[in-house]
Amino acid sequence: MPSFPSLSRIRRLVAHTIFLALVCVTSPVAAATLLVFGDSLSAGYGLPPKSGWPHLLQDKLDTLEPGMHRVIDASVSGETSAGGAARLPALLERHRPDVLVLALGANDGLRGLPPAAMEANLERMIRMARQAGCEVVLVGMRLPPNLGPDYTAEFEAVYSRLAARHPVHFVPFLLEAIALDPDAFQEDGLHPVLEAVPKLLETVWPAIATALEAVRKRSATSGR
Repeated sequence: MPSFPSLSRIRRLVAHTIFLALVCVTSPVAAATLLVFGDSLSAGYGLPPKSGWPHLLQDKLDTLEPGMHRVIDASVSGETSAGGAARLPALLERHRPDVLVLALGANDGLRGLPPAAMEANLERMIRMARQAGCEVVLVGMRLPPNLGPDYTAEFEAVYSRLAARHPVHFVPFLLEAIALDPDAFQEDGLHPVLEAVPKLLETVWPAIATALEAVRKRSATSGR
């Protein structure tokens, strides 16, 4: 009996095909630097070295467009939005990225910090990046229900408000694909196991692909 590919594999292949078609048809390939700026979920906490989703992103880009793109993972375990806002200017100056993947806020929530302060910090970083010429991928987070319905709702709403106010490429929830699977997490119940990491990349990839396409179009327009 013939073996057919799974629906998820078919979807991934279609996404790859569309991405490559956009590359070939809409604009010439433009090399891009992507700065991933997150916390332990992006830094690969509890995982072997170089196995977090940003490293898988580099592998994916190298497969699609060998040698064209560079992914810099500047994520720090325990980072808050305030710490990120303090660190980002120097990183933008040093690396001059084309795309900023902003994936902060989880530690603000786990520490019960005011969502309004987190929103102000994230907005400041979005504006910094946009002023530096970056496409911004905003990666949202949700909190466990034990922190209370009012706080968790206000926390989650921060990301959607920012996405409505700014021209960002929005990912509502980094852990969307694994949130309901307890086996996808380490013993702390917060960080993904190695086998679950590819699902994080699948979640953020569509927004990153559209950000890269925006970089291509801008590059073609400017003649860079």
